[in-house]
Amino acid sequence: MSMPAEITIDRTLQQQVVDALSAIVPPQALLHEREDVQPYECDGLSAYRRLPMVVVLPETEEQVRDILRLCYRLRVPVVARGAGTGLSGGALPLSNGVLLSLARFMRILDIDPLARTARLQPGVRNLAISEAAAPLGLFYAPDPSSQIACSIGGNVAENAGGMHCLKYGLTVHNVLKLRAWTIEGELLEIGSDGLDAAGYDLLALLTGSEGLLAVITEVTVKLLPVPQHAQCVLAAFDDIAKAGAAVANVIAAGIIPAGLEMMDKITTGAVEPFVKAGYPLDAAAILLCEADGTATEVAEEIARMTEVMQNSGATAVRVSQNEVERLRFWAGRKSAFPAAGRVSPDYYCMDGTIPKKSLAPMLNAITALSAKYGLRCMNVFHAGDGNLHPLILYDANRPGELESTEAFGAEILKLSIEFGGTITGEHGVGVEKIDSMCVQFSAAELALFHAVKAAFDEHALLNPGKAVPTLHRCAEFGRMHVHAGAEKFADIPRY
Repeated sequence: MSMPAEITIDRTLQQQVVDALSAIVPPQALLHEREDVQPYECDGLSAYRRLPMVVVLPETEEQVRDILRLCYRLRVPVVARGAGTGLSGGALPLSNGVLLSLARFMRILDIDPLARTARLQPGVRNLAISEAAAPLGLFYAPDPSSQIACSIGGNVAENAGGMHCLKYGLTVHNVLKLRAWTIEGELLEIGSDGLDAAGYDLLALLTGSEGLLAVITEVTVKLLPVPQHAQCVLAAFDDIAKAGAAVANVIAAGIIPAGLEMMDKITTGAVEPFVKAGYPLDAAAILLCEADGTATEVAEEIARMTEVMQNSGATAVRVSQNEVERLRFWAGRKSAFPAAGRVSPDYYCMDGTIPKKSLAPMLNAITALSAKYGLRCMNVFHAGDGNLHPLILYDANRPGELESTEAFGAEILKLSIEFGGTITGEHGVGVEKIDSMCVQFSAAELALFHAVKAAFDEHALLNPGKAVPTLHRCAEFGRMHVHAGAEKFADIPRY
């Protein structure tokens, strides 16, 4: 399939918007020349790119309010962007719209050690929260692999998880309050300082809404006490399906680990030369299973985990003997995505979620799909909650390989639904999975999604074309189902 031509930016509209925004922000906060907006053409899903018409970088809530009111008046679409680490194209810009970057909202506004909360601007890095809270003996639990770079605002937009979400929950379970602005420039203050608030759960609605409902300018999160002690079990398996079965066995034994992750042989081979964690490179798969709490609790749980792993067919079991070794075990898992660059020019990261009991058959199915498409796949994922992150390895310079990769990924998502799961666990839908939404949800359900969108944004100006497909799109997708994504977003140049 030939690369589609890029949409031409309407220069008249662009100048009108630039002139109007110049009255709101200083010149250095307004970008519109090609060389200035090029860095914003994609997020972490770099296969899809498009130049924004205008990029604006406000520093105050008042500027955000005025920008949104202006765009509402002019009926110009707006895409909010955080750190740009998202993997589903959720921050893909529009050639006829404004890209609203919140990168300058980087202040930690308050940390309350008694209430165990932190009040933050959306541009604060995930890891920076725990770093700031550490002197108080506290930390922020959700820890995506990209936590060194991703922002808390983006985490809320995508409902990010992480290595320790099995025990401590996703972003939605760790956010207390939000300040956000509608496209009309109306302030919403959602949530409370208490454990619950009356009325509909709008806090959960906005968490994971992918920028379709409002623009977040402040987040209040829960902090937790740093565990007294933690240890990690590393278990090796000679069959990836055995490792998947071991995950189900751990949960069935009544153990809720602080973290339970899996990496296959390709992944450990990619990360080991960098982290030197001592991973067994001959193993088909390894599991990392962590316990935290008091020393007594950890010792008991580690013993139970070890027994389950051995009974599940582990060929080797190691337990971290100190904090340095524990962190080294986890360093490899956190480095898995960037390490894919050691073994392939490009990779495509999927994000399906399935019941834990289905891990073994799902892994076997992915192996079969790998052979079908002639593409290698690194299996690395949050095994404890069934959140899969298969990394399909491809070379974008080879004609047709991206299209084959998309078809491979679409089949993984279809299988996730068939196994009783869902097409996304924490990366969002964005543009990447929008056709798969047509498979998972009925026309009536999608109509309800659009009704919720209209209640916040009746003219569909916030991040249009993302996350929730139109019924017309699903009808078209039904007719071309076998092409599994080859036609999606035909106006977006792919590289």
